Amino acid sequence: MTLSRRGLLGAGLALPALLCPCQAFAEQFAGTYRPRAEPVAEGIWLVRGVDEPIAFANGGAIANTAILATAEGPVLFDAGVSLAHGQALAALAKSLTGKPVARVFISHLHPDHAMGAAAFDPAMIHALPATRADLERDGEGFSDAMYRLLADWMKNTHVALPQGDLAQGALTVGGRPLRLLALKGHSGGDLAVLDETTGTLIAGDLVFHNRAPSTPHADLPAWRASLDTLTAIPHRALIPGHGPLDTSGQGIAQTRDWLGWVEDTLRRAVNTGLDMTEAGEMPIPDRFAALKSARYELQRSVSHFYPALEAELLPRTSP
Repeated sequence: MTLSRRGLLGAGLALPALLCPCQAFAEQFAGTYRPRAEPVAEGIWLVRGVDEPIAFANGGAIANTAILATAEGPVLFDAGVSLAHGQALAALAKSLTGKPVARVFISHLHPDHAMGAAAFDPAMIHALPATRADLERDGEGFSDAMYRLLADWMKNTHVALPQGDLAQGALTVGGRPLRLLALKGHSGGDLAVLDETTGTLIAGDLVFHNRAPSTPHADLPAWRASLDTLTAIPHRALIPGHGPLDTSGQGIAQTRDWLGWVEDTLRRAVNTGLDMTEAGEMPIPDRFAALKSARYELQRSVSHFYPALEAELLPRTSP
């Protein structure tokens, strides 16, 4: 019989110490997600992720989740990174509203937002068609990466594909009127939701607030267009994909500023002959001093954009 790594973790099996020097650590693992909810508007709570890269120490719980109370039951906007994380968010939502989760909206494909959908019936998980397609393409790869990074935190987690049935326009859930926005730029499909009753805009990873944006699937012109769309929507508060609640509009401006700076800086780096390591060590302007994970995300963006920029700006001079 052949056992996969996931199978071993899921079944909680322990290999002999000769084969697995980390046995003692695995046996002692007792990690537990303890999400906390911050009320931000009537019937809406923000569950903050930590402003760090995904790591074993934080269980991958780095993304924000929004909980919206409705007569049908609470709606989760993003479900966390693992089965256990999604279960903890579901329990928190029930404790706040007295009802089990009725629907789960997945904003986009990235695992810190989407993998926790494993905790829910697939019939209640909803996303844009582009997000479902992205997860069909990349979900298993993300799952493998999360198991490598997070190990026991990921026990029994599987890729749960959302319905892919959401579209731009009005949607009422349990008497709560919502406006769905089908956007893109951070990924191939980025869902945002405006709660019409309170004027709370839930932006997903189109907006990072006091945290440097991540760019693994970014289309920068499309992202800027989506930021224009969000800017034009009147709202009282904005829940970003990462970072604290924004009541001033700062998050959208920060995100736009960072993306523009990264693009311009990497173009200059290529034109001046810097290699990727040197580009990742370029000075970060003082205006970004408050952004968490700035150096980390700059270096990631170098890996995401540099090969294409070199191909564009340094064309071959020989056949």
